[in-house]
Amino acid sequence: MSEFKNIPVVQAPPRSGEKYLTPQGFTAIKDGARARGGVVARAPTGKPRWLKAPLAAGAGFEAVRRTVREHRLATVCEEAKCPNIGECWNAGTATIMVMGAVCTRACRFCAVDTGNPRGWLDADEPVNVADSVALMKLNYVVLTSVNRDDLPDGGAAHYAACVRAIKQRTPATAVEALTPDFQGVPEHVALVVDSGLEVFAQNVETVQRLTHPVRDPRAGYQQTLAVLAFAKQHRPQVLTKTSLMLGLGESDDEIAQCMDDLRDRGVDILTLGQYLRPTVNHLAVERFVRPEEFERYREWGLARGFRECVAGPLVRSSYRAAWLPAWRRAQARALRARRHGHRESAAGALARARGLRAHLACDAVLHRNANRRHAG
Repeated sequence: MSEFKNIPVVQAPPRSGEKYLTPQGFTAIKDGARARGGVVARAPTGKPRWLKAPLAAGAGFEAVRRTVREHRLATVCEEAKCPNIGECWNAGTATIMVMGAVCTRACRFCAVDTGNPRGWLDADEPVNVADSVALMKLNYVVLTSVNRDDLPDGGAAHYAACVRAIKQRTPATAVEALTPDFQGVPEHVALVVDSGLEVFAQNVETVQRLTHPVRDPRAGYQQTLAVLAFAKQHRPQVLTKTSLMLGLGESDDEIAQCMDDLRDRGVDILTLGQYLRPTVNHLAVERFVRPEEFERYREWGLARGFRECVAGPLVRSSYRAAWLPAWRRAQARALRARRHGHRESAAGALARARGLRAHLACDAVLHRNANRRHAG
């Protein structure tokens, strides 16, 4: 076993919190947080019954998993241990992580490995990602990435190249980009916003008071708000989106203030979910938010003018991400048909729009009913 700055570097598959050597030749910490006091990190227990997720299985899930393995793709679904992986992959939606699986930042809630890739990038990734999206027959893809503060533009040009490659290969696939903050540089944000995507997302993660210690010192509440505001001003037709974790010690007043701050920047979509501690090396859960509280927060968001506010214990940034853009497209088709006097076409498109809107509106009901079954 070798050492790096007096920290043992393991050659075997690392355990959570251990430093290891990546195939690209740089070191990283497994799960993004160092082990403390020699304790082996493990997932915490004692979660309420409403946080149980269905088993990841099904034909669609298996098909997506095979493609991910064969093409050695990094998905945040797996890297971040998302509880909704089965539902999303079966529905033809996946979240692909570009620019590697090692982040230059070390947020205290996140289980993505952390390190310094020292400028490494896979030049073939845009083409490979586009081919994989086509093979998986994805109707909607969320592209996310680690932070890459080691790159001059934070990886913005590479990110934009991945979006363009997908659009060239499968033009009908809708693309959502869940991006880093690119250190708040507007020119770098614009590279991604102008790439042809439908949704631009950057997560605020938590309320202002808890931004530090929850997020890495290089991230910031105001910085994220500025990125989201610029994206909307720069290209108003692109939907903007963000996500807030609950259960870290925030108050109702702070949640409401965060919603107001986001609406002031023109943010279209907000998702709210329960923070779950990935290992004992990460921040502890301060409270488990009950399903009925999430329903109330969703009502708050809709009352403030968000196009959609998806809230529930197992909701994550990209949960049911495809519904809102699809609803918007159906609405647009209905309006075009009506303008041109095609009454039957307009009626059909409007019915589809209403159906998609109903799917969105019933998210809270689905969560509530499922959670009541678990609680029973």
